[in-house]
Amino acid sequence: MARQPRQGGYGPVTDRDWSQQPYRHPAAAWGAALSVGKVIARQRLPIAGPKALVQMNHPIRGYDCPGCAWPDDQDGLLLDICENGIKHVTWEMTHKRVGPWFFAAHTVTELAQWTDFELEDAGRLTDPMVYDAELDRYVPISWDAAFALIGEELRGLPTPDAATFYTSGRLSNESSYIYQLFMREFGTNNMPDCSNMCHEASGRALTASIGTGKGTTDVQDWAEADLLFLLGVNAASNAPRMLTTLAAMVRSGAQVVHVNPLVEVASTKTIVPHDFLDMALFRSSQTGSLDLQVAPGGDMALMRAIAKVVFEAADTDPTALDREFLAEHTVGLEEYRALVQATGWDELVAASGLGEAQLRQAGELYLRAGRTIVSWCLGVAQHEHAVDMIREFMNVLLLRGNIGRPGAGPAPVRGHSNVQGNRTCGINHHSPAALLDALDAHHGITAPRTPGLDTVGSIEAMHRGDVAVFIALGGNFVLAAPDTDYTAEALSRCALTVQVSTKLNRSHLVHGRKALILPCLGRTEIDIQRDGPQGQTVEDAMSMVHVSYGKKKPASEALLSEPEIIARMARATLPDSTTPWEEYVANYDRIRDDMAVVLPGFAGFNDLIKNPTGFRIPQPARERVFATASGRAQFSHAPLATAAHPPEPDMLVLQTMRSHDQWNTTIYSNNDRYRGVKNIRELIFLNPADMAARGIADGALVDIVSTSKDGSQRALRSYRAIAYDTPKGSAAGYMPEMNVLIGHSDYSAQSDQPLAKSIHIRVTPAGQ
Repeated sequence: MARQPRQGGYGPVTDRDWSQQPYRHPAAAWGAALSVGKVIARQRLPIAGPKALVQMNHPIRGYDCPGCAWPDDQDGLLLDICENGIKHVTWEMTHKRVGPWFFAAHTVTELAQWTDFELEDAGRLTDPMVYDAELDRYVPISWDAAFALIGEELRGLPTPDAATFYTSGRLSNESSYIYQLFMREFGTNNMPDCSNMCHEASGRALTASIGTGKGTTDVQDWAEADLLFLLGVNAASNAPRMLTTLAAMVRSGAQVVHVNPLVEVASTKTIVPHDFLDMALFRSSQTGSLDLQVAPGGDMALMRAIAKVVFEAADTDPTALDREFLAEHTVGLEEYRALVQATGWDELVAASGLGEAQLRQAGELYLRAGRTIVSWCLGVAQHEHAVDMIREFMNVLLLRGNIGRPGAGPAPVRGHSNVQGNRTCGINHHSPAALLDALDAHHGITAPRTPGLDTVGSIEAMHRGDVAVFIALGGNFVLAAPDTDYTAEALSRCALTVQVSTKLNRSHLVHGRKALILPCLGRTEIDIQRDGPQGQTVEDAMSMVHVSYGKKKPASEALLSEPEIIARMARATLPDSTTPWEEYVANYDRIRDDMAVVLPGFAGFNDLIKNPTGFRIPQPARERVFATASGRAQFSHAPLATAAHPPEPDMLVLQTMRSHDQWNTTIYSNNDRYRGVKNIRELIFLNPADMAARGIADGALVDIVSTSKDGSQRALRSYRAIAYDTPKGSAAGYMPEMNVLIGHSDYSAQSDQPLAKSIHIRVTPAGQ
């Protein structure tokens, strides 16, 4: 995995001068429009590109964006698109191809020296390939032989638990369902998925508090809210279509409070490109009312301070608490009240990084709001005590009955397009007994009840040699996971690694003794099976499910759909299975018929998706029905989290993040427009006072050394230090470059999530 440092990091090789200056323009606007034009031109799609855009995010007559999970416009907006969604689509629609001729010309050792941008930019994979160790190349293999190899390896394992099956958030609901069915019929719950690295804490916190792992709001609630707390979210890059909603909320008079260590452009103003008049007049709309620059992990202290303001007001104002809701629907209020009252303001100020006046201002906004939404993303979820933090969010919402009524509730911002649907459809290493019982009853299998391995557990098990087969449906596991070199070593110790992908990436080059690359159809491509064109469904971040049909000619005639790849793996592994794998492939309605029986809320699935806007999965908590042990919403009573504070005074807390021109581990360029960065990724953003204290000039080269929980250290050398508006004691930089700094022991004891937002580092001038 070792590569020479490059100014572009994992992006394109560049010798251009780097620069950084504040971005003063509205989010989206003409900057996004110009970027889209360049993307379409670069991929040589002057006709197909624009045509694809008007089909994106239109259920039934179009296909779903493979990017974020923000809900589609329910009124049929013609251009319900964003800059980053267009990048995803054009990246998938490229004319470039990677077939047997490509691998004949390049050894794996040679390809390992390419940047990750170069690997993906080579084009779409066209044919199944198998690794030949003597040639150090991937060579062609037939689909039948590839499935036979998988089946032979899986059947030869001493136990089904010696295999682990990774899932990317791009997988459809139908694919997710039959993938987990295959695993459970095979006999394992080893199901690491991208949620383990992103929103595992959210699911666990919400389940403990209100009995569901999902948020309860929908887009109409956002339109009706009086107050929104948006925590740890950079909407302009991670969910750009949210900008339209934020602008509409501010125009309607709602207060939108952005809580983030960095003040992002998304919290200031926007011009939405499909608002043609605004674009023509350069007329921007505000997207925020207040910025609160918490210290990393300070969100819990902010929320406890809000609760303290509410309890103080309740001594004289009988309307400060929703007493009827609390009495009827909650347990644990008095214990929580005592905990909050015992927490001093000095403690809250120190833990949040905010002044008491700012904390009280947030509390007063909450008291004045009739309807409040709390929304968050990875800036919250990737901390040691993230479960406690998110439960604190729920505590605050419960105090004023802000759940189960219009304009109010919790709303985690999911990243990948169907990461929430994966979980709904059974991709879960610790699935509830009710789902396993339903699978057994309907499919006649005996699903294992022992919890399986998640991402961190799978890496450790591969490293020990306890897991010998790794199968990945999408994603770029070696770069997405923490401790990059350790993860690479773990994968290389496997007997077999299988990557189901659309494009070449680093995980194809870090492989087991045997390795397969299985190319699949993309979401934009036509999927023809025995009974005709097939559609697949996804679930957005607000529990809306809709069908998606690809419209483009496949990149290769040899490509198979993900459901077919899964079904044929299953048949090769379980030749005597009575599950109708072949019928599932012939017509995906057959998969949905079974899902309708097994999954709560999916009854009549095939009829429901005929609705042009899809359907919303019922949410009991939205109706104030709480599936907890007590049958009520549960207040939590956790001590105030201070885990993000470094143990030594000369340390800083580093958070990793994406650049704007990036989606997950896919890097489109070395630019980060909204942070004013050009031609560089090997950088670290630092507070000017922290730089002065260390004798570091703006733009100077520095060395970064992280210290893990187990005391081990990891380093990055000769990165550029850039002065930036981030709280004193904190720093920020890009993933996946900085994932190497996250040790394999650096994960939350509450959620097993890697601690990508609270890495303890020392920064010194380079070479010292």
